[in-house]
Amino acid sequence: MAALYEGYTLCGLVPDLNLCSSGIQGVEEERDGDHVIVTDSSRNVTLYKVSDQKPLGSWTVKQGQTLTCSAVFNSQTKEYVAVSDHRVIRIWKEEDVLLDKTFKATVSSDICRVHCAHGGDPVVLFQRGAVRQLESLLSAPQQPIEEVLPQEEVIRWSTSILAEAQQFVIFTTEQKGDQFLYLQRLNPNSLQRYRLEREEPGLFPLSFSASYRDKHIFLLYLYPNGHVYQSVVPVRGLVVEEALPLPRNLLLGLPVCEGQLEAASAIVLDEAHVAVVGVPHPSAGAGKDFLCIWNTNFQTLQAGKEMAGKIYGQLWSYSNKLFIPHGKTLSVIPFECPKSSLASALGKLKQSKTEESKAPASVPSWNNILHGEKAQPSRTVETRKTRTTRRTQSAPSLTIEQILELVMTAPVEEVQKAVEGLLCRADLQDLQPSVGQLASSLVSRSLADPAFYPSNTLTQLVHTQYLCHSVCPALVLLALEKKDYFLCQLCLQFFPDIPEAVTCACLKAFISMPDIDAEKANLEPDSVSFMETLTLKERGQAGMQNGFSPTTFQEDHSDAIGAKQTRAEDKEKATTPPELICPVGLHKAVLLNEVLQTAYSDTFLLPHLKDLSSQHVVLFLQYLQFLYLKYSQDALPQAHGFRSPSLNQIMDWVCLLLDAHFTVLVMTPEAKGLLLNLHGFVKAQVKLVCELGKIEGSLQEINKMKAKKDVGQYSIEVIELF
Repeated sequence: MAALYEGYTLCGLVPDLNLCSSGIQGVEEERDGDHVIVTDSSRNVTLYKVSDQKPLGSWTVKQGQTLTCSAVFNSQTKEYVAVSDHRVIRIWKEEDVLLDKTFKATVSSDICRVHCAHGGDPVVLFQRGAVRQLESLLSAPQQPIEEVLPQEEVIRWSTSILAEAQQFVIFTTEQKGDQFLYLQRLNPNSLQRYRLEREEPGLFPLSFSASYRDKHIFLLYLYPNGHVYQSVVPVRGLVVEEALPLPRNLLLGLPVCEGQLEAASAIVLDEAHVAVVGVPHPSAGAGKDFLCIWNTNFQTLQAGKEMAGKIYGQLWSYSNKLFIPHGKTLSVIPFECPKSSLASALGKLKQSKTEESKAPASVPSWNNILHGEKAQPSRTVETRKTRTTRRTQSAPSLTIEQILELVMTAPVEEVQKAVEGLLCRADLQDLQPSVGQLASSLVSRSLADPAFYPSNTLTQLVHTQYLCHSVCPALVLLALEKKDYFLCQLCLQFFPDIPEAVTCACLKAFISMPDIDAEKANLEPDSVSFMETLTLKERGQAGMQNGFSPTTFQEDHSDAIGAKQTRAEDKEKATTPPELICPVGLHKAVLLNEVLQTAYSDTFLLPHLKDLSSQHVVLFLQYLQFLYLKYSQDALPQAHGFRSPSLNQIMDWVCLLLDAHFTVLVMTPEAKGLLLNLHGFVKAQVKLVCELGKIEGSLQEINKMKAKKDVGQYSIEVIELF
């Protein structure tokens, strides 16, 4: 799932007095993704190293002169190119100090933009639509420039793309309310002209973005009504005099709230994600000061961040970083867009078990819905059928409508008997809708009537695996309210779509309840068996696993805090592993393990984790530390039948808690030692990954080696690994 990370300031801005413009003409990538050139709207060009947030060089034209297009970097000659006063081309290198002493040439026509695609040569786009390569233009600066566009037609946007070893200049124009797209091909020269479909009267695109993939150029454009369209432009299109119609398809219908968008922009991040700025957040009202990432495949908002200050409708993207001017600041926002899939759009389900070890889920998959495959009944239902008493099987059959009426007024025992009879009937063809209706009715009555709570019946319905959170949203919260921890555990196990807010509600309830209350709960046997085995091995001999051992950790920790010990003391400590004591009770640990294995999305989980108190965060981190240490020992039982969290899940939750409460933990005295311990964990994992990387490189080199055909009966071969 796409994510926006914590941003930082690259530089300050000097906006116009009326705040209509940010004061920046453009941000262009330089030698690599960590260097950019920022051109302001008047006289300055500045080179920044992004990671250091500092300028490496700055160049200014004389008073009275103005830069009329953003500067670009020619990676082939290591030179910068800019245009001042529309007709003066300036070229300089990083070591140059004064622009007046560098190369400049005056051309015969006004220049619109200079473009330099990464790896390509600079090209010059003139205001009347002509295109020249910079090298050929400088050979004769005063050469006549033809007028491609009529006088009424004006260029609104342009870019350059390298595709199929060819360089293209793309620009859009406007003429009397009509929008056109030009595709200029260089070497050989050819020009394709397209007419964009009209939107509502008086609406013109606010922004354009272009990308190349699958031998086509994809044009993305945003209208003030929030419509984001995409048009596919063939690279080898027909060259005709008349403008060809350019079909479009609606990718997104963004929320606009009141009025129209005025300063907004949308750019392509990859084939499935679009970054948008200046559009209201769907759940935050009419404010338009947001930066969002939308998934176009599933029409979902993946990440959002509120930006302080005025939004100017400008946005650039280089090397997984977004550059956005807002207020009086140019900010850099790192982002991530994993490969688009339905699982990532709904949330990450991190399970430690393989698919073969899981019980077959009966909640229908997308394949079942699309292709009509019938879900198979779960083993849980079959087992319950064989254990049902003869008296229940001989009970009179009731229809689902009769049972729903019974739920509204009958006592708990009668409702349970009727539901058991329904679940055991062999003639019921479609059980899932009935289970959903029953669960919703039972929860509704339980909320309205505190004396009515059919715990066993709800447990049976969850055991069928025909339920999910979206079918009965109030079930988990009802179980928490009634302190029915066994039902909570089953919901966490079987529901694949529990929201992050509900997950955090469960976590808060589990971590805050007394161990005495938790021990009274009757929990799922496999998960309890895992914790029993784990705690019985607390005094077992420690070993090395996952790149970490308690012995090496103690050594690193001692170095970190500057402790001085004798060699004999170190030897004694190495032979005596520290005692590992679980900071929470057995049953509470079982419930916390269920939270660790629940589906979640980082972006949506972090805000809810901040509601935890510092005391609960420290306790949870101590438990995660205990699990990590136990997972680092050879004594850990590796039975596949146990339901237990994986090491990756444990480390992910450690990172989540630190991200959500790092400032609070730093200021908490009792958390100091814990943070030092966690630092040791991270250090051990980094060391492990480095060593695994070396092994991977060696195996790849061995795999590349070709076996010799002529090998005798006896041979010796020496393989050198570097």
